[in-house]
Amino acid sequence: MAVKVFIDGQEGTTGLKIVERFKNRPDIELLHIDEDKRKDTDERRRLINASDYTFLCLPDAAAVEAVALAENDHVKIIDASTAHRTAEGWAYGLPELSAEHREKIENSKRTAVPGCYASGFNAIMYPMVKSGICAPFQPVICHAISGYSGGGKKLIAQYEDPDRDVQFDSTRQYAMGKTHKHIKEMMAVSGLSYPPVFAPMTASFYSGMVVNIPFLLRTLAKKVTAENVWEMLSEHYEGQRFVKVMPYGAAGLPEETALYSNTLSGTNMLQIYVYGNEDYVMLCSQLDNLGKGASGAAVQCMNIMMGIDESVGLI
Repeated sequence: MAVKVFIDGQEGTTGLKIVERFKNRPDIELLHIDEDKRKDTDERRRLINASDYTFLCLPDAAAVEAVALAENDHVKIIDASTAHRTAEGWAYGLPELSAEHREKIENSKRTAVPGCYASGFNAIMYPMVKSGICAPFQPVICHAISGYSGGGKKLIAQYEDPDRDVQFDSTRQYAMGKTHKHIKEMMAVSGLSYPPVFAPMTASFYSGMVVNIPFLLRTLAKKVTAENVWEMLSEHYEGQRFVKVMPYGAAGLPEETALYSNTLSGTNMLQIYVYGNEDYVMLCSQLDNLGKGASGAAVQCMNIMMGIDESVGLI
């Protein structure tokens, strides 16, 4: 018998990608809302309570409202907004972080999908703090570059406008001096006591992302080499299907090989690279902002909550 799924906000970037990932899945029955009723509270309530799983691809306030509409105890909610990522009682949807994270998703009726930047950041910083290599008070600087789809429909339209400003041909840095909406979960999940200095950027490619965190080795809580950090991360993620730690220093690749931001576009993979020398270690996570950073992670969490293979419908 097929599982009934409703996507509240399925016309948005993340919602459309979730629909795409459900193609050729006979175990899923999608419940559709009429175009003219997408903002009709009663119709949304009916479909939410008729579903087994509801995905929320909505602005934060609308996501909070949607959760309140769930009256049937059997309805499981997977929220792709920022609203519940640090909320009590909600599972954080990055199962690879620890056995405890995975178990909470398995047993939860409420799961929050991580932010795209936060996924790349926490995949690095959670094990760094957990292992004791980084103290919770470690000063952290993070640079990240994302495809423009991460900005939603308005930014997509700006980038894809044939008459766009020539400045969109270059890298676009934003949120300077402001608190980015992912900072709260970056701190809460990683275990950091202070917010990182976070410098996000978008560029003229549709999807993909690299999150970069450098450390001076002399500032770390433990005396380690860059290769020691690689060994710790490799052990932490050993056996994971969708998080892979690449060979140290991208061993076997030509010296001049660059790290590209769109390599994993269309997948649910997250790859971690470790580079360094005697003075510093450079940690990079590479993922798709619409995949492991949004829709792919949402579907992976649903699979785990269903008790089936987490990779069903994902690559």
